[in-house]
Amino acid sequence: MAARKNRPRKNHRRRTPMKKLLIFSLIIFLSFCAGGPSESEDNSALVNSSPSLQTQPGQEVHAEEHDHEVLHVSPEQQKAWLISLGQPQLEPFQKIITLPGIVSLNQNQTAQITPFVSGKVAELKTDLGQEVRQGETLIVLNSPEFARAQANFLQARANLLLSQKEYERAQKLLASQAIEEKEFLRRKAEHEKIVTEYGVLESILHSYGITPAYLEALIAKGDALSQKGDFYQIANPLLPLLSPINGTVIFRDVITGEQVNPDKVLLTIANLSSLWVILDAYEKDLPYLKEKSSVAISSTLYPNQIFHGRIETINAIIDEKLRTVKVRVVVPNSKRLLKPNMFVQGQIIWQDPNQKVLTLPEEAVQSLNDEKIVFVAGAEDKFSIKHIKIGEVIGQRRIILSGLSGDELVVIKGAHTLKTELTKGTTGHAHVH
Repeated sequence: MAARKNRPRKNHRRRTPMKKLLIFSLIIFLSFCAGGPSESEDNSALVNSSPSLQTQPGQEVHAEEHDHEVLHVSPEQQKAWLISLGQPQLEPFQKIITLPGIVSLNQNQTAQITPFVSGKVAELKTDLGQEVRQGETLIVLNSPEFARAQANFLQARANLLLSQKEYERAQKLLASQAIEEKEFLRRKAEHEKIVTEYGVLESILHSYGITPAYLEALIAKGDALSQKGDFYQIANPLLPLLSPINGTVIFRDVITGEQVNPDKVLLTIANLSSLWVILDAYEKDLPYLKEKSSVAISSTLYPNQIFHGRIETINAIIDEKLRTVKVRVVVPNSKRLLKPNMFVQGQIIWQDPNQKVLTLPEEAVQSLNDEKIVFVAGAEDKFSIKHIKIGEVIGQRRIILSGLSGDELVVIKGAHTLKTELTKGTTGHAHVH
């Protein structure tokens, strides 16, 4: 029985240290909670230690809780910072469309030089890269076929002159009833046949590219030597190939002494003072594109220069694979800065005179915390921030989509200085003297 009575006492001794341990831990926890710094004390320490709220020399800074950040700038400081004010302006809505493109030859001012007849190159009078004038001789071709054509023409002319006399005599004989009408009609038919043959041979000579002056000289020479009757001797086999346009030789595939045929391109002449730019326009851009619209062409090779052109044609077919439409722009190139096959960009400005938008100088719009802002002038030299949304650039001005009514006085010069002063670390109101 004694052993049973002593057992509970043994258990009591074991539990007493555990209770003391729990009580001791609770006391430490309560003491820790009661001894820590308060939240207000933390905030006060943070404010006092923040460099953004420290007074700078020449400035009075007061930190307050406000919805907008404001700067008070004295008139003297505004003058020193070149602060200038202005109101937003209403302008016609503009949409700027930028299209990629490539410079191309103006096909309306490009010519390929091919021989009109077979022959041998007797003389080459130009070379790659040379400037040529319209009517200038490029190549002299020795062609027996051309000589035969001249001889046939001169023979036909001699026949025509003789036939003309016979026909005039027949008219007189018919008038005096010296010949019957049937005979007159026969002679008339023969004369008309000779006239036709003469015209055909003259056309053949023109198809060889000879000028009217050359033909007149040939006729004069033929008339002077017609008494000899050998027109092959007076026919010149040397055929000049002339340039049909003013331009530059951009392609050459011929040498002196080469035998050439009419199907070979010997030279290509291009007027490089007028070029095409072929732009690729997407379907969404088509409503804003019109023929004769102005286009500003730019190149990374000339970053500070704009080439002005006009839309000549807009292709009626959309490319099935690229889903683009070719837009052809004619661009003057008097200084020869643009080169065919050069990559460029074309910028088209589309205006809607019936829709007005607010605009500000680009300098007035600043970025702050990934947002666009402007500084609006108020009473007592106060400048407050206005958060805005912006649109595209029109020249040197930026479209303002929202945030301004148009009646505000906005800092249009010196806005960057104000933003720099504001972002030195001051929040709330800042007074600058």
